[in-house]
Formats: sequence, C-alpha cells, structure tokens
Amino acid sequence: MSTQPQVETVSTGADKAKLAVAAVLLVAGVVVFYVLGQRDLWQRVIALLVLVAGAVGVFFTAETGRQLIGFGRESVKEVKKVVWPTRKEAGQMTLYVFAFVVAMALFMFLTDKTLEWVLYDLILGWKR
Repeated sequence: MSTQPQVETVSTGADKAKLAVAAVLLVAGVVVFYVLGQRDLWQRVIALLVLVAGAVGVFFTAETGRQLIGFGRESVKEVKKVVWPTRKEAGQMTLYVFAFVVAMALFMFLTDKTLEWVLYDLILGWKR
C-alpha cells in the first residue's frame, strides 16, 4: 500500500486557458507554414518554429506542463537507480538469446515438417 496520499489536482480556468492558447498557437504554426507557401522555406520554418516554441512555452507554464516536468525529473531519478549489466553480462545474455532463438527455430521447423509429413503423406496419401 502506498504511504503517500493521493493528491488530485483541480484544473483552474487559467490552466485551461493556457492549454487552449498553446493548442491555438500550435495550430497557427501549421496554418502559417502553409499560408506562407510562396515565401522561402527558411522563412516558413522560422515562423513555424517560433509559434511551436510559443506553444511549448505556454504549455509548460500550465499545471499540466509542470506535472510533465516533474514526471521527467522523477524518471531521471529512477533511471539513475538502475543497476546496468556489465559488458560481459550483456554479451552472455545476448548469446543466450541467440541460442534460444536458434533452438526454437529448429524446433518449429521440425514440428512443421513432421506435421506436414503426417498430414500429407500418411493421412491424405498425397505424393509429391
């Protein structure tokens, strides 16, 4: 059982407005990219990147964005706790996997050919 209390966040109107503005900026970036179709590509890309950066900036000021940043920080902490295998252990496990794959392929091949022989030659009597 978890010892941490479950915290339920309530979205405020300001957070919903920020998310809406971020969505509008994102859509506006795509629209501007295509509306500026007669301009040089670099101008269109810069306009798109500016609007997308604005959308990302607004998103990260909302509660949802702050939660995403917190989740990322917690994920990095958890990855640092992982005990990674040594090069020797990784090589050994890779060889085990390859050996298992070869054994299973051989098993599947022999099973298929045995069933083919039983079905076509013994039961149906077809000669090839």
